[in-house]
Amino acid sequence: MDTHGRYGTRGTVLRLLAVAGTAALTLTVGLVTPLNPAPQRAEAKDGKQVLTVAVAQSVDSLSPFLAARLVSTSIHRLMYEYLTNYDPKDNHPVPGLATKWESSADKLTWTYTIRDNSEWSDGRQATAEDAAWTFNTMMTDQGAATANGSFVANFEKVTAPSPTELVIELKKPQATMAALDVPIVPKHIWEKVDDFTKFGNDKSFPVVGNGPFILTDYQADSYVRLKPNKSFWRGAPKFDELVFKYYKDGDAAVAALQKGEVSFVSGLTPAQAAALKTQEHVTVNDAPGRRFYALATNPGARAKNGKKFGDGHESLLNQKVRRALFMAVDRETVVDKVFQGYAKEGDGYIPPRFSSYFWKPADGQKISYDPAGAARLLDEAGYKKNGDGKRVGKDGEPITYRVLCHATDPPDKAVGKYLQEWWGKLGIGVSLDCRDNVSDPWLAGEYDLAFDGWSVNPDPDFVFSIHTCAALPATPKDVGATDNFICDKKYDALYDQQLAEYDAAERAEIVKRMESRLYDTGYMNVMAYPNAVEAYRTDQIASITKMPEAAGNIYGQDGYWSWWSATPAAAGGSSDDSNQTGVVIGIVAGVVVLAGLGAFFAMRRRATAEDRE
Repeated sequence: MDTHGRYGTRGTVLRLLAVAGTAALTLTVGLVTPLNPAPQRAEAKDGKQVLTVAVAQSVDSLSPFLAARLVSTSIHRLMYEYLTNYDPKDNHPVPGLATKWESSADKLTWTYTIRDNSEWSDGRQATAEDAAWTFNTMMTDQGAATANGSFVANFEKVTAPSPTELVIELKKPQATMAALDVPIVPKHIWEKVDDFTKFGNDKSFPVVGNGPFILTDYQADSYVRLKPNKSFWRGAPKFDELVFKYYKDGDAAVAALQKGEVSFVSGLTPAQAAALKTQEHVTVNDAPGRRFYALATNPGARAKNGKKFGDGHESLLNQKVRRALFMAVDRETVVDKVFQGYAKEGDGYIPPRFSSYFWKPADGQKISYDPAGAARLLDEAGYKKNGDGKRVGKDGEPITYRVLCHATDPPDKAVGKYLQEWWGKLGIGVSLDCRDNVSDPWLAGEYDLAFDGWSVNPDPDFVFSIHTCAALPATPKDVGATDNFICDKKYDALYDQQLAEYDAAERAEIVKRMESRLYDTGYMNVMAYPNAVEAYRTDQIASITKMPEAAGNIYGQDGYWSWWSATPAAAGGSSDDSNQTGVVIGIVAGVVVLAGLGAFFAMRRRATAEDRE
């Protein structure tokens, strides 16, 4: 859930779902400074330049095989290289651990050239063998496939003929081969792991990696510390230390920004953004978001083996009931009153920021706000009012839906109050179940509806994969990659088609048909596309990269550009220019060799899930 955009749970994809969907995710980045500081370079007591990122989302796992929450996957992007990265200007794929890649004529064999100037932080060379081991482990170990298994489900064979050559053979064409958002880990470290479902990568420091930062310390629900990787092939970050510190109170983070104790805040509420716009040396970044904000129904939790579990309300198995509920949701009110204009009205699964895949329902298809029509649908479905004006279920009992709510997410609570009003007029009760962590009831299928949301990547494959039958848990005791237990054969057929389609325009049309199918089945109701609303102190951060550069977000990027490029004000000069960026990418030597695929690869992927990003 963004969450993110994956929202799934890392530990399981669903955990992220539980937290990533929170619109109130608050992230702050700060320099250690005195209260009410004059513009100056902020330093820690030991003289180091420390950039502190305070997050309102705790790390679910530091294992890239398990992590799903946005904060966790963002940290992994700093610790490990992926085969490819995304250009911060327009999201097209650029070299990461691989300097170039090409496919065979039948698109079934892909060859990646692995760079020879990337080394692990313990001094050993990063090679194609590390990448081959990472993928093969995910292909053969269910635990290692927890977070990112969908990327390798179509892999037939992965080999490393030489230290600089990686070969991936596919069962059928796969259009995401320059969009494999999988952290490559060092084989010589990870091959010692016995059980990937239990290894948290959080006991031995520093953690060996080859990204721009090296993880040096971690305390659960408290902080993550990283230092610059001086040997990073693209160049070392400019701050001496990067700290992710867990904050639960978003207002406290904003207050810290106003005092100069913190340099950056993300996930701002409308009231917080309005207050900060009047603050000297503070710039508010209000950009089109990469998340959607939705209500997800429990369609009947089930496993791949056919076993059903959980206790979702039986009425939600009826498509008319689901449609009636969503007809009684006023999206315009959600945007105007809850997000106060810092969002766009929702419809399809992909935010308008990703124009190639953005979809809107046809006039006759659109679910408009129509309480009277919703009441008629409920009557038709057999859920009529009793003498007290309450809708009753098949058991004769009044219907009250349990709605899972993120306790740290103000929009969840605000929309929940509206649901109580809107659905109350239909004769349906609403019980808000607000928790710090909604993972446990979500994974167990013990809910009726839940606030949901994911950060969507330039390539949308991941956020669609979590609604396939293949994403369901193997048994009720297992954890799957599913969002909310959707399993629809027509949708699955479309998913397979888009995954094998290399023509950009054709693939986009199939993706839109998938969105249409999700919309019509009514398991998900996308209410809004929230903006990325952030603020930072220009007397502490001289420059930092947005993604995309023209009008994009700083936190939760599809890459490491923001924190890698961040320049202290004293080092780069105090600046109030919110459009200034601090990254220059030398990509001329990194040639992407993909006959006929250029246009497609300008559209990239995931987060979110998580998001998972």
